[in-house]
Amino acid sequence: MPVNGRLDQQRYKYALWSLKPLKISDDEVFVELARRYFRWIGPATMAEFQWFSGLGVKAAKAAVEPLRLSAVDDNRLLFPDDLEALRAFKLPKKPVISLIASIDSLIHHRRDHLSMLDSADTAFAGDKGPVSGGRIAGLPNHAIVDRGRIVGVWEYDPSAEKIVYLTFGEASKEIASAVAHTEAFIRDQLGDARSFSLDSPKSREPRLRQLRGA
Repeated sequence: MPVNGRLDQQRYKYALWSLKPLKISDDEVFVELARRYFRWIGPATMAEFQWFSGLGVKAAKAAVEPLRLSAVDDNRLLFPDDLEALRAFKLPKKPVISLIASIDSLIHHRRDHLSMLDSADTAFAGDKGPVSGGRIAGLPNHAIVDRGRIVGVWEYDPSAEKIVYLTFGEASKEIASAVAHTEAFIRDQLGDARSFSLDSPKSREPRLRQLRGA
């Protein structure tokens, strides 16, 4: 457990597990994991679930089979009631901008950021220079999303108390407003916005330079 209650720090302690263990078989555990995964992040492919769960092809297939998922297309699966909701959903006409972390479940549980980009060649700011979106398994930067589409990337500079960001298209007033809101939240409530626990202002400097240079 984190000593100070924060997950983006390095200080942890061990504690006794207070909940009684479930008396179910491994196979039942895998089915429940599959159930939760496709509820969390569906539609998703079998390959994506296999990566997330760490199961082999045969075990992953056996875990998913009892769920009776519906096919969205040739590869993606979803619960039937979620499929109905997906088909009934109408995309908002106005922008809906959110600044999310690079490990946000919108992207990280499927490792499929390419489906959320207009172009696989979109460049991200890596530690050693620009990185093509088609050559990375996970995002090197936090993402700016608009109605399910990645429209930019961002990093937080704690020394300047500012968000440094890059948009792939027009830097709209809606994006600027969302950046200002998130920037104030990080500055006043968090102090920093790390990608993961080992991220630090010093290790982030190359990515910040890349974003500023872009």
